[in-house]
Amino acid sequence: MSEHLGKLYALGVGPGDPDLLTLRAHRILREVPVLAYPKKMRSGDSYALSIVEGLLPEPGPERLGLVFPMTRDPEKLQRQWEETAAQVWERLSAGRDVAFITEGHPYLYSTAIHLVRLLRQLHPGVEVEIVPGVSSPGGAAARLDIALADGDETVGLIPAVADRDAMRRVLASHDTTVFLKVAKVMDMMIDLLEEMGLTDRAAVVTKCGAPDEEIFRDVRSLRGRDLEYLTLMIVQKGGRR
Repeated sequence: MSEHLGKLYALGVGPGDPDLLTLRAHRILREVPVLAYPKKMRSGDSYALSIVEGLLPEPGPERLGLVFPMTRDPEKLQRQWEETAAQVWERLSAGRDVAFITEGHPYLYSTAIHLVRLLRQLHPGVEVEIVPGVSSPGGAAARLDIALADGDETVGLIPAVADRDAMRRVLASHDTTVFLKVAKVMDMMIDLLEEMGLTDRAAVVTKCGAPDEEIFRDVRSLRGRDLEYLTLMIVQKGGRR
């Protein structure tokens, strides 16, 4: 182990458009010796990496793809998380800084939260800096020209789930509601919006800011559609649309 530990940057790269990267994030990406990123187990693809790839210097940092399994098995999750943390710690303990990139903001429904927490538990001396990024709700609100909140209005930021009553309560309780990862329950949400008379107050964005971004202002047209995982819905009960 090096006498000098490397620093971990949990770095948000925004929702999809490289132009939304902060100046600080851009500088770190050009200077850091190790770039860690979440990747899919089978394909090796990484949405976060695709956002920043064109901004990296040549020859660029070491690239460290980290797999985060999509499973609820606690033993498998624990093993994979420990392996992931060990890969990052190997670089940090050798005195090399590591930037772990994640789409959106690193402290908003991000794998960075668990990685930072685990490394701090296993290695209390680790130095961590959180580099904020533009969140997908903020990016989508800008693309849709929807004010998330004005004056005393309230906003709900909700992972969409297949609990119709819970989603109804959320809609009833907020002036504006952002439903994240809504694709998997889209048909149920359309039924609920129709029941509450809110279909004309809703809009959907997939992969906000990416080259293949899609915007849907008629949510009824999405019934039965197979949508991207990175899909969110904004429902604004009042205010200007």
